[in-house]
Amino acid sequence: QERQNIIRYWLENLRAKQGESLHNIHFLEGQPIIPELAARGVIQQLFPLHEQRILKRLMKSWVQAVCEAQPLGETAGTAPRRARGGGGGVPAPLTAPRPLPDDICDYFGVKIAMYFAWLGFYTSAMVYPAVFGSILYTFTESDQTSQDISCVVFAIFNVIWATLFLEEWKRRGAEFAYRWGTLDTPAESIEEPRPQFRGIKRISPVTSAEEFYYPPWKRLLFQCLVSLPVCLACLSLVFLLMLGCFQLQ
Repeated sequence: QERQNIIRYWLENLRAKQGESLHNIHFLEGQPIIPELAARGVIQQLFPLHEQRILKRLMKSWVQAVCEAQPLGETAGTAPRRARGGGGGVPAPLTAPRPLPDDICDYFGVKIAMYFAWLGFYTSAMVYPAVFGSILYTFTESDQTSQDISCVVFAIFNVIWATLFLEEWKRRGAEFAYRWGTLDTPAESIEEPRPQFRGIKRISPVTSAEEFYYPPWKRLLFQCLVSLPVCLACLSLVFLLMLGCFQLQ
């Protein structure tokens, strides 16, 4: 949209020179031309034209390619492309070879690209509850007790799935926003690390800048050996105290 706004601003601020006229309309010196023509009915509407060559390319690589991934640049591994514009009719060149296709963002703009990025991510994530629900429905008995248990199990699964979905999309959306130059507030992944943080230096795959990195396996090991046992012990203690309260009552 940035490129469209720039072009529209440039058109609407074209000023007439002294004695200039168009379509029998005499302009004052310094008068905006396009707004005056629109007010007189000479121009009815301003809108960007589509680029048919790129639309055909998107039709083949996006609309007709049913089983292919959307051309959104979802694969990581290259430096982010900052400060890009977007919008129909003023597309970025698509002739140069690029390792990550951002064709939707280049042509339709960031808002539409972000919508389809979320839609594709949501559709892919819906596979898990669909498969789990189908399996649960297949193996559930017809009696009321089995159906009640299945409902509880599926509800717990949905809570876990929704939490993971939201957290993963938060991360994915921040990657897209940073890549397309629309990240207004810094995400957790690009904030300055706290002074107590310890890690090894590496090149960030998101920002291509040097950062401190802590291996995920070490974090997972700490969670499994320290955090999880402590949480389970606390939950067990609370459960025992609750049983004790019930017994006293």
